[in-house]
Amino acid sequence: MALYLDTLVFTANIVAPIFFIVFMGVILKRTSLIDEAFVSTGSKLVFIITLPTLVFMSIARTDFQAVFNPAQLSYVAAGTLITFIAIWLLAKQWIHKPEDLGVFIQGSFRSNYGIIGLAVSFNLFGQTGLAQASLLLALVIPLYNVLSIIVLSLPMKNSNALSLSGVIVEILKNPLIIAVLLALPFSYFGFSLPEVVDRTGRYFANLTLPLALLTIGATLNLKSLKHTSFQAFWATATKLLILPVVLTLGAWQAGFTDQDLVIMFVLFGCPTAAASFVMAKAMGGNAQLAANIILTTTIGSVFTLSSGIYLMKILEVI
Repeated sequence: MALYLDTLVFTANIVAPIFFIVFMGVILKRTSLIDEAFVSTGSKLVFIITLPTLVFMSIARTDFQAVFNPAQLSYVAAGTLITFIAIWLLAKQWIHKPEDLGVFIQGSFRSNYGIIGLAVSFNLFGQTGLAQASLLLALVIPLYNVLSIIVLSLPMKNSNALSLSGVIVEILKNPLIIAVLLALPFSYFGFSLPEVVDRTGRYFANLTLPLALLTIGATLNLKSLKHTSFQAFWATATKLLILPVVLTLGAWQAGFTDQDLVIMFVLFGCPTAAASFVMAKAMGGNAQLAANIILTTTIGSVFTLSSGIYLMKILEVI
């Protein structure tokens, strides 16, 4: 009984603070203490400045050799591509509207790893977990963006959105990718940041997760749960249950253990990225379906992420 309670407390300490802040964002928005202008400005501030700073600081201050794991990066890339293709092949058998098909697939595979994943990884493993998660983030950002553009374009034959040069330029302009590229020399060669830069960077980095989680919560519209569709249900089940279980078990069979395994579980089990709504709306997809998937996966991940971490603690993976 004592082991059960200790494990339960450990899991709650990891996951509960993250989602308390998310739902605090819901409450603050409903009580009008924050408004759409705050959400828009806060989201932009996180994306352009504070999150790239957090990623830069986490990588720059960590021994590159200690966190760089090519086998893990390869598994994540291969697992994402294989499951992406499998979801597409299965979904097109029963989803016939092109504006629904792409949104369903994107919602089923694209994780909000930049916010929820980094927060959980940091709470679990501290600075080394954050640095390792940041390297994975550098891999999945371009991968998710390219796959999302493809799956939102092809079903509707939207050839304008498939400009390869445009995709490459957007990826290279992404502030998170730039942050990773700038941080790698510091991590690899062991360069030290000047004290004033290090202290300033830590101030901005510490601002990231609370602000990002509040803005995520403020964008959730709980009323839309009334209109959640069968497609949103299956996208949620795929994102939070099927993919994490299949890919985490596959990683374990491939020989991954301990921190590597847990961080991959967090990556595969995170809720659908909020950016999927923006992309779906901009490219003519079913924006309401995209919003519903984000909402249901965010709420559902409170239980699935905590249950997965709890199980791994019981099995002494953590």
